[in-house]
Amino acid sequence: MKERTDAPQDRGCLVGICFFILGLGTLLPWNFFMTASMYFQSRLNTTEQSDGTAVVTKEYYFNNWMTLLSQLPLLVFTLLNSFLYQRISEAIRIAGSLVFILLLFILTAVLVKVPMDQDRFFSVTMAIIWFINSFGAVLQGSLFGLVGLLPQKFSSIFMSGQGLAGTFAAIAMLLAIASDTDSETAALGYFITPCVGTLLTLFSYLLMPRLAFAQYYLNKSNKYEADTTDKLLKESSTVENGKPNANGTGTSSTSKAGSAAEVEVDPGPEGPPGAFLSLEQVEKGQAKASVIEVFKKIWVMAFCVTFVFTVTLSVFPAVTADVRTSFPGNWERYFISVCCFLVFNINDWFGRTVTTVIRWPRKESRLFPVLVVSRVVFVPLLMLCNVQSRSFLPVYFGHDAAFAVIMTLFSLSSGYFVCLSMSYAPQLVEQKDAETAGALMTFFLALGLSLGAALSFPLRALV
Repeated sequence: MKERTDAPQDRGCLVGICFFILGLGTLLPWNFFMTASMYFQSRLNTTEQSDGTAVVTKEYYFNNWMTLLSQLPLLVFTLLNSFLYQRISEAIRIAGSLVFILLLFILTAVLVKVPMDQDRFFSVTMAIIWFINSFGAVLQGSLFGLVGLLPQKFSSIFMSGQGLAGTFAAIAMLLAIASDTDSETAALGYFITPCVGTLLTLFSYLLMPRLAFAQYYLNKSNKYEADTTDKLLKESSTVENGKPNANGTGTSSTSKAGSAAEVEVDPGPEGPPGAFLSLEQVEKGQAKASVIEVFKKIWVMAFCVTFVFTVTLSVFPAVTADVRTSFPGNWERYFISVCCFLVFNINDWFGRTVTTVIRWPRKESRLFPVLVVSRVVFVPLLMLCNVQSRSFLPVYFGHDAAFAVIMTLFSLSSGYFVCLSMSYAPQLVEQKDAETAGALMTFFLALGLSLGAALSFPLRALV
């Protein structure tokens, strides 16, 4: 969507900052739970000494269940959001979701200090993950539709904010590991951080409608419908020689022909015969296209965002989080947090951010889906890194630097192609259908995440 010349300026880049923070807030739940896997496993997978060796009393497979229960509600609720978003107001969908996400983060922080047996803690944590990602799905779908009403650069800014959420979580975890406090206090501080982030996100959403630049574009959908009606009515009252009706007064009446109503414009006793305009013609210009019609226009972008996330989630974090350093010692404590989570999230964020200045290939190019499909090469490359434990494949990339380079290219391409796909889709439909396109793209984003999470189980077993 091109920025109109009569649009007000985004003073101080406040609208851009608001969408950046909103993007960050949408992915805080997923990133903070994923990055905190060490904390959860320390509370769940306790060990006992047997004949001088440590034995795990019960294996909960937290990472696998966390990924599964994060993506399934995201898929289900995103699907519902695609079809039912018109029935619930935008304010309830966005502000309400943020409030519930905040409450669930507060509950997670409180549980740090609450002693609880392992089975109950696991069940409560899984329930929190399910519900917090359900509200996150509604939030993402609504915001993708909202940002689709603004110029394209704001979609890139929004996606850049989403990319920063992972970096934010990774840095918070590194600070928690490096702190001299006990593990319980460090975990409490870690989970208080997304509470503050969610509050800031809610404040940004409430502030945005008060900004003139945001008001102009967010109200454009209603203006578009009004302008369409005015245009059709003007065309109906134009005489054959192209001059407008000179009388200026008239009466309107409705008549029924079959099931269609018509509007008659009566120019007066000396004017031309009355012009008739079907109300269906007026409503046709106002009515939003069906979900199927919108999908036919954006299916290539829908495929691209699905495939990107299928490849990404099939190995991250299920495979990459099990890579071990070739330099044991104190570095081993930080290796996964730095080389897996921090490297991935920084480069994913950079890939999203660079689309504000570089948009190649163009949305019409056939090269775009080809490049997206080519990312599948990262799956075997990461499986051949020093993943432990392993049963079948050899280790070809055992050095830490090799793993870091592969992760850099893997995450950079992921963020770049996801951001392009999500920002291109609303441009392929009419303005009035931008929100529907955004909601549909969020569904296919969630579908890709779910497919990737499902594929991660057999791929990890093959290593």
